[in-house]
Amino acid sequence: MEKSGSPPPSTSPVPIKVTIVEDDRRIREGLGTLIQGTEGYRCAFTFRSMEEALAHTWKEVPDVALVDIGLPGMSGIEGLPLLRKKYPSVALLMLTVYEDDERIFQALCAGACGYLLKKTPPAKLLESLREVTHGGAPMSPEIARRVLGLFREIRPPERVTYDLTPHELRLLKLLVEGHNYQSAAAELGVSFSTINFHMQNIYGKLQVHSKSEAVAKALRQRLVR
Repeated sequence: MEKSGSPPPSTSPVPIKVTIVEDDRRIREGLGTLIQGTEGYRCAFTFRSMEEALAHTWKEVPDVALVDIGLPGMSGIEGLPLLRKKYPSVALLMLTVYEDDERIFQALCAGACGYLLKKTPPAKLLESLREVTHGGAPMSPEIARRVLGLFREIRPPERVTYDLTPHELRLLKLLVEGHNYQSAAAELGVSFSTINFHMQNIYGKLQVHSKSEAVAKALRQRLVR
């Protein structure tokens, strides 16, 4: 029983914790101020390099890591597999000036959950941070177009087959097009739990462990049309 006069229990949602890996001090501090100053978000750590991020023990594991590509020393793409191995629950979201096909493809293959350009408006950046924590793969419009272009151009190896069902292929196509689990469920007219069930089957058949890996493999192997 609560004592008389006790404050009511807090109903505030748990904030999304974000770590920033960015060498440009102005951008790093600006991102930190934006995230820390917005209700529902909190800046957990900021690092100037991938080496610094990997050397530090994250006593509080964040939900999302915003990672630059053009870092001094180890690049953001080179560091993604290492960060993922050390902190497998963290969603890795690229925030960069680079929009060339090669870096986009490398980042997706390395485990990036999304790819945003630094010119992304603050409100859209915050929305993307929330989206990636709900299984989404946010991308700047320019990047999404390039990803679809890559998908069209990449030639698949001969006789690639993973025994994906027509329903699983349709779901995979929606993910490649940028849908998250919620919007894919709405598009297919099924529940979120149904989407999650099919995704576990897709992961097993493709031998991947995340949505971003599944999308990258679909692009490489041209599994959907």
